[in-house]
Amino acid sequence: MVYAAMKSESLTAVARVILAAIGLSGLVLCAAACNLEPDPRGFGTHEQLGLTPCSFYQWTGRTCPSCGATTAWAHVLRGDMAEGLSANLAATLLCLATLIAVPWLLLSACFGRWLWWKPREWDVLLAGSALLVVAILDWLRRILS
Repeated sequence: MVYAAMKSESLTAVARVILAAIGLSGLVLCAAACNLEPDPRGFGTHEQLGLTPCSFYQWTGRTCPSCGATTAWAHVLRGDMAEGLSANLAATLLCLATLIAVPWLLLSACFGRWLWWKPREWDVLLAGSALLVVAILDWLRRILS
């Protein structure tokens, strides 16, 4: 299967740089999340990076759709999936997708060809839309509980 993908058309130099930059960005996000201690509240871990608390939470007393995202990543990267899912379902899925995408993007950039699978524009749109729906539904679940 890898051999068949290796016969596909070559990526341009610009595409290789873009893939490498996206892959390295994901790697940096994972490295940063690995070095954070998950906040026991289930959100607020990002404050260890010097960022301000969630304004939505301060104004309403309720979490926003992205509350718990950094906490979820910190849990997932420690192998604690249950806590990650509890903190933020969409962020947990995004973290898992990032863990898969980083090596794929970096290896594709290195080899100059898409390895295993060449994404189409609709694939990215569909994945992003699905993640958005999950984020909204998870946010509603957290607000209503």
